[in-house]
Amino acid sequence: MSIKSINDIPIEELPVGRGTSKQVLISTDEGPNFAMRRFIIEPDGFMPLHRNSVEHEQFCLAGSAEVVIGDKNRIVKKNDIVFIPSGVPHSYKTLGQESFEFLCMVPNHEDIIELDE
Repeated sequence: MSIKSINDIPIEELPVGRGTSKQVLISTDEGPNFAMRRFIIEPDGFMPLHRNSVEHEQFCLAGSAEVVIGDKNRIVKKNDIVFIPSGVPHSYKTLGQESFEFLCMVPNHEDIIELDE
């Protein structure tokens, strides 16, 4: 068991996309089955089209974004829930002047990430 404050967890800027950062809230070392991460994409920011070898379960915390999942484009916003199957290409682009934030839970398996662009 662990309890911690989100304010004590470092935020890491991602080397791909623009204005995108990540916090690892529950690491693969802490959770026996899943890891939990928080992503923040600043206004005018994006995460490029990519695919992961593990599925993603996501809960949108703030803002809105255009999300591409496979061949579908969707607008997601605060309180929406998103499921992305493993191997399916996906991307995010923030809409409006508020950061888009979401929790992302992934199984504790090797995650191979491939950029599609």
